[in-house]
Amino acid sequence: MAEQLPLRFAFNPELGFQQYHSGGNLEIVAHLKRAAGGSGETLVFLWGEPGTGKSHLLNACCREAYQSGLSVSYLPLSSLREYGPGAVDGLDHQDLVCLDDVAAIAGDDAWERALFNLFNRLREHGNRLIATANVPPAELPIRLPDLKTRLGWGLTLRVQPLNDDEKLLVLGAYARSLGLDLPPQVGRFLLSHHRRDLSSLKRLLDELDHATLAAKRKLTIPFLRSCLQNAANQHLPGEAERRST
Repeated sequence: MAEQLPLRFAFNPELGFQQYHSGGNLEIVAHLKRAAGGSGETLVFLWGEPGTGKSHLLNACCREAYQSGLSVSYLPLSSLREYGPGAVDGLDHQDLVCLDDVAAIAGDDAWERALFNLFNRLREHGNRLIATANVPPAELPIRLPDLKTRLGWGLTLRVQPLNDDEKLLVLGAYARSLGLDLPPQVGRFLLSHHRRDLSSLKRLLDELDHATLAAKRKLTIPFLRSCLQNAANQHLPGEAERRST
């Protein structure tokens, strides 16, 4: 490869199962813990809409396996695609391989063939694979039929999104970790006037934490409305998206 690969197989040790707010996904967490510990399914495919915490769960699996003394690799395929399929060479000897966002390499013949070969070698060695996407295996835009078929061989689980009450609990806890008071009515306003996935909401809370400190103001609905409007006017990364109700 022309470019040197970055340090790309390291998982985030701060994203464990204890930090995951499971909501209606308790059974999924139980399956993943067993798989990561080496006693569960050898192939698990997680799918669900963006923002449901699939990447968090993969990192948690890696952490669980690593703490059990197993070798692990976490591959964010949307970031690795540009480095070429050689990025997966030799990973078949890892006890656990986690592939995040399989759809990111769909349509790339070389990448699809590389994942197909990796799947077969992992299976031969008795090692485990956990993969994610926004759709189930049968709906992936993968052109290699054998790869699509194999991804559906194991346990396929849909990650359910949190409901609004659960999201408010998560956001409240995250706000407290920042030292920010998030009154319930402000949290509900935030859910109604911004993107609803937790990653975006947490990024917004980070911005609001800085904004309240700079303005020496409490987080109120008028202050939040002003911040969202300023973000929209300035086309900032945290730009608000008003939802119809």
